[in-house]
Amino acid sequence: MAGCAADPAQAVQEVVRAGEAFARAIAGLIASQQAAIAPALAQTPPAAGDSEAAQLQRELAARHLALWAAMVQRNGGDAASALAPVTDRRFSAPEWSDGSHFDYLRRAYLLNAEYLRRLAELAPVADERARRRLRFVVRQIADAMAPSNFAAGNPEILRTVIETGGASLTAGIRNLIADLARGRLSMTDESAFEVGRNLAITPGAVVFENALMQLIQYAPLTQKVAKRPLLIVPPCINKYYVLDLQPENSLVRFLVEQGHTVFVISWRNVAAELGRLGWDDYLELGPLAAIRVVREIARADDLNLFGFCIGGTLAASAAAVAAARDEKSVASLTLLTTLLDFSEAGELGCFVDEAAVSAREAAIGAGGLLRGTELAAVFSSLRANDLVWPNVIGNYLKGATPPAFDILYWNADSTNLPGPFLTWYLRNAYLENRLAAPGAVRLCGQACDLGRLDMPAYLYASREDHIVPWAGAYRSRQVLGGETTFVLGASGHIAGVINPPAKNRRSYWTNDAPAATAGEWLDAATEHRGSWWAHWAAWLDGHRGGRRRAPRGLGNARHRPIEAAPGRYVKERV
Repeated sequence: MAGCAADPAQAVQEVVRAGEAFARAIAGLIASQQAAIAPALAQTPPAAGDSEAAQLQRELAARHLALWAAMVQRNGGDAASALAPVTDRRFSAPEWSDGSHFDYLRRAYLLNAEYLRRLAELAPVADERARRRLRFVVRQIADAMAPSNFAAGNPEILRTVIETGGASLTAGIRNLIADLARGRLSMTDESAFEVGRNLAITPGAVVFENALMQLIQYAPLTQKVAKRPLLIVPPCINKYYVLDLQPENSLVRFLVEQGHTVFVISWRNVAAELGRLGWDDYLELGPLAAIRVVREIARADDLNLFGFCIGGTLAASAAAVAAARDEKSVASLTLLTTLLDFSEAGELGCFVDEAAVSAREAAIGAGGLLRGTELAAVFSSLRANDLVWPNVIGNYLKGATPPAFDILYWNADSTNLPGPFLTWYLRNAYLENRLAAPGAVRLCGQACDLGRLDMPAYLYASREDHIVPWAGAYRSRQVLGGETTFVLGASGHIAGVINPPAKNRRSYWTNDAPAATAGEWLDAATEHRGSWWAHWAAWLDGHRGGRRRAPRGLGNARHRPIEAAPGRYVKERV
């Protein structure tokens, strides 16, 4: 066909030249616009009555002109070099800082992104919730418009096209078609993992099950075990095995090695027939049922209760129901990255307002499902520059297969939620913050008062958590009625929690002195290198209730093992 290159290498070169021409065209267009307004900017001083937004716009135009002049002269210039050092992982390739048109695109983009962020702070919005939503939307727009996300504007992508002779483009299209078929963006090489083969392999057995959950008991690894068992309530919006990934980073195995008799709830990945379950159903069929079974199997008067994320909210709610029923079943409470007071709910609160909750209530409040893929997309959007755009670039624009990573495999193993459960949680926790108010809600027929929970509590939060802000988790100290120990770990919602001592990574902060606010607590806190697991293990050791000989078998005469861990429920996929 006339006009087509016969040589594939020549075709690739044409694609690359087209990309470079595209980048230069953008730079030229911006420059021409700046040149058109430059005389007016130079002759018109700022008016005394100029709004802050107008002044900000003038500042942006002036900075763009200075940047363009510096880049044309190819000397870097003060305006260009003072903009920002190349510490952003999106712009790590040398072309982003070598004075080329790619360098100009990067710097111009960062100027514009900063302008949008500052402009959002000047917007006249109704309240702080609306401002947080505006900040979130602006960040999403700025992240999406980064030149690194476009093939023609990213030198790494163009280089890959040259090096592979165009094969990366074909591979990227195949990856895109495969992801469209599965309905989600691939974040890891999923062929590298299998639950029960190399994930969730700590030995144990399912000793109880109902329609909503299986209860797993783990086999002892020590001759003596704690008299008081430990029940773990994981989040129901994900699979439990984030706490039992591989032997070297399994929190479950760590606890068993510490001599605890560990039980874990494995939530059902609910299908349509369970779409009418609500918050009370999750309490009764989940932690409250598990507490009864664990005490029977361990022949214990009480237990140590552990909750993670929304599992912590469920665990505390269940403990409040038990307390209202005058059941002394919980000796200590551990809450990891958990909100009880939702007044500082973080960026997830950007998705929750009266209109959004009412729409969900109308759609699935009486029955139905929130699909796990939709929920996963929401969580990924909170960290788009870590979980979305790098995979778009790598999978589709570079044609690469993402590396194997166990946490990202778990992250993609999403779960459905029943509509009544979800809408109750959104309204009573995120929207109206009623869980923290004594008697404001009734749970399982009981007036809920988390202040009645007077057992010792260990509260862990992650400093860079984008789902549960650590200052919000700190507020649990004012909600609970007993003595609390608060510990702050480094990193985020998952990486901060899954931090085994053997790797000796990151830090954690402690402060035993009373502090009214999270900021006051941190100001006086002491940093410790390494994992917080050992600190928690020492605290938990004080609540083990003595020691006894490890049981020879799992379950008991009434609750016999049903199947080997990890069980059937965790393997059910969306």
